[in-house]
Amino acid sequence: MTGKTIRLSKLFPDGNRAVVVAIDHGQTFGPMEGLVDYTAAARRLKAADAVLLAPQMIRFTDDLFTGRGSPAMIVRLNWNSIHCEPWHYKEAQTIKAYSAAAAARAGADVLLASLVLKTASEAHDAENVRLFAALAEEAADLGMPIIGEVFPAGDLRSQTEEFHDYVKKVCRIVCELGADAIKTFYTGDRFAEVVEGTPIPVFALGAEKLPRQIDALNLAAKSVAAGAKGVVYGRNVLQASRPADFLAALKDVVRGRATPEEAAATYRLK
Repeated sequence: MTGKTIRLSKLFPDGNRAVVVAIDHGQTFGPMEGLVDYTAAARRLKAADAVLLAPQMIRFTDDLFTGRGSPAMIVRLNWNSIHCEPWHYKEAQTIKAYSAAAAARAGADVLLASLVLKTASEAHDAENVRLFAALAEEAADLGMPIIGEVFPAGDLRSQTEEFHDYVKKVCRIVCELGADAIKTFYTGDRFAEVVEGTPIPVFALGAEKLPRQIDALNLAAKSVAAGAKGVVYGRNVLQASRPADFLAALKDVVRGRATPEEAAATYRLK
C-alpha cells in the first residue's frame, strides 16, 4: 500500500462514498455569502469527510482539522482565472499558487489542481497541461494524492452535448497526466460514461447554489447513481439556512441511507 493510497482512503470512511465541502471560493469570489466569517463557516463543517480550501486559509479554520474523526484536508495548489465568475474571465489563465511540499508541511492529506482545455489556444492548453503535470509529479514525489479538477472554458456549459463530450475526454486526460481522483460537473443522463472512462474516483461538484435544498440533494443522488464516488459541494452547503443539517442530509443521500425526499423530511429542509 502506497502513501497515496493511504492518504486517499481518508476521504472514504469505512469504504463509503465521500462528501467534501469546498470553502476555497474566496480566492476568486472574495468574501462570498456563507464565507464572510470564515472561521464560523469552518466550525460548522466538522461532519464533512473532507474540506477543500486555499492553503493560506488553514490558519483561520480553528480546530476543524484536529482530533479523531476530523475531515481530511484537501489543499488547492493552482489559481485559475476561470473561477473568477463575477468578473467573467474566459481564458483560464493558470498559475502555481502553492507547492506540494508546502501543502504537506501545512498538514494537507490530499492536493487539488485544476485543468482547463479548449481555451481557443493550443499553446495555452499545452501550458495548462505542463503546469498540471508538474504539480502531479510534485505530489507523486511526496506520496500525496492529487485531485484533478476538470473545468470548461468559455460558455461550453450551455452546450449540453459538447459539454458532456469535453468532460468525458478531459477527465481521462487528467487521469493520464497523473491525477488520483477527479472533481468535475455532473453532465446529465450520460454521466455514467464519464465514470466508466476514468479508472479513478470521480466526484461530482454542486456548482452554483440551487433554488431548493431538495434540488441539491437530487443532484447528489443522480451523481452517485451514475457511479460517482461522492460529491464536492460548496455554496449549497455554505449558503443553506442551516448548513449542518443540510450537510447531514447530504451525507445520508450520498451514503445511500436515504432518498432525497426522506433526507429532506428528516432534517426539515425545503
